[in-house]
Amino acid sequence: MDLSVVVPVYNEQENVEAVYTAIHSAVAAMGCSFEIIMVDDGSSDASYSILSELASRDSSLKVIKFRRNFGQTAAMSAGFDHAMGDIIIPMDGDLQNDPADIVRLVDKIHEGYDVVSGWRRDRKDTFISRKIPSMLANALISRQTGVHLHDYGCTLKAYRREVLDGINLYGEMHRFVPALASQFGARVTELPVNHFPRLHGVSKYGISRTLRVVLDLMTVKFLMAYSTKPIQLFGKWGVYTILAGLGSGTMTLYMKLFEHFSMNRNPLLILTAFLLFMGTQFILLGLLGELNARTYFESQGKPIYVVKNRLNLG
Repeated sequence: MDLSVVVPVYNEQENVEAVYTAIHSAVAAMGCSFEIIMVDDGSSDASYSILSELASRDSSLKVIKFRRNFGQTAAMSAGFDHAMGDIIIPMDGDLQNDPADIVRLVDKIHEGYDVVSGWRRDRKDTFISRKIPSMLANALISRQTGVHLHDYGCTLKAYRREVLDGINLYGEMHRFVPALASQFGARVTELPVNHFPRLHGVSKYGISRTLRVVLDLMTVKFLMAYSTKPIQLFGKWGVYTILAGLGSGTMTLYMKLFEHFSMNRNPLLILTAFLLFMGTQFILLGLLGELNARTYFESQGKPIYVVKNRLNLG
């Protein structure tokens, strides 16, 4: 199959039929084989009933329903797991993304890119609660990951199937897929896309999501830099902390021998013990991380590299 469009849905009964119709019209005009996968993320309204009726009339529409609300990342992950297309395109189910942009994203993929990220350059959202946190988060993510995109939060993206095969999603990690894909050598670019104001329903996003994004960014940064070598992170902190402890201990001895300052009254003695203890803990944590990393890769037969092509290897 050429194309899979994945749409997470949560309490969007006013939008799901219009979203399905718009997507179907856009991709049918492309003349390729396609499927539309709509994932009901535990909706409490009539979203699933409407999707069931649509699926009974169109075999290209696949519907997945969760037992409860697991979140957008889980819904997208389920869609990716069931997608059969060579190119996979996730998009929102609230009519704010434009299905007409799908053909432009696919054309960009055919130029040789592995990931094409949508950029809502003229975003139709509130400035204080949505645009400002988004700009700050995008700048922080770009700086920390080294993959500079204007709009990590835009759901509308295009991926080659093989890019997603090696990526597991947790938390709010769906927005970091371009950064994670670049770690494996994927070619990443972005493309300005249309964005419409929400006409029906209520937005599921708020300013509180920014904190969750920052926490997930820490995870992504660690995975990109140290997932196969945790000792180089924790060991480095451990060595620095032990050196600081030795320095504090040296100063304690100097004050005892040359300034006749009692050691048991010197707070530097407590600081020395604390730093030496923490330094040892950091190094042990790094060693435990090394054991976990080896267990993860070796027990599942996961390589620490990604091969793009093979020639004359049988």
